[in-house]
Amino acid sequence: MICVQETRAQSSQLKSTLFHPADYHCYYLSAVKKGYSGVALYARNQPDDVLEGFGSEEFDPEARCLELRFGELSVISLYIPSGSSSELRQQAKFRFLDSFKLYLKSLRRKSRQYIICGDWNIAHREIDLKNWRSNQKNSGFLPEERQWLDEVFEKLKFVDAFRVVDTRPDQYTWWSNRGQAWLKNVGWRIDYQIVSPEIKDKVCNAVIYKDGRFSDHAPLIMDYDYRLI
Repeated sequence: MICVQETRAQSSQLKSTLFHPADYHCYYLSAVKKGYSGVALYARNQPDDVLEGFGSEEFDPEARCLELRFGELSVISLYIPSGSSSELRQQAKFRFLDSFKLYLKSLRRKSRQYIICGDWNIAHREIDLKNWRSNQKNSGFLPEERQWLDEVFEKLKFVDAFRVVDTRPDQYTWWSNRGQAWLKNVGWRIDYQIVSPEIKDKVCNAVIYKDGRFSDHAPLIMDYDYRLI
């Protein structure tokens, strides 16, 4: 499966075969605002169901959450807002986090297993970004954001799948386009696959793909020993 975030495309722009690769079932969710946000999910197996949004009147129009269901497993492509452009957007990000935490709580009450894959726009710990000291007052590493992830992992018991198999420092998924951040590996790890605790033992391997440069993010590739039923 392939999860994509920030597609910035409307459905009318996605009719080319380029956006419907062979042997994949392709699903797109577009924001009401043109050229903004949007998520996608490609799967080799046809899903049992497709769910759009997470029940937020404010944020579902921004197309930030797309879920495919396969038996007892759900795979979600998620794009959490960035708050770096202004204080107004940071406050919107906080509202999103409050709303999405309630949604995550509801998921833990269901008899399903989840892989939530995407751009979470938060570096959790000091190990997850190069210049953590100078970024403690910046969006993406604010104490409130880090505490929110603490609650996701500690109270709700979701698992950072990458850290199950890779505990090394200097493992980043995003680099600023300014300066020589990419070349010097001055980055942030803000892209996660966060999974239900039942899937923790099924995590096999993780690779941050850096052989090619596609955007300011690098693809996070993970393998699971999981058979779809």
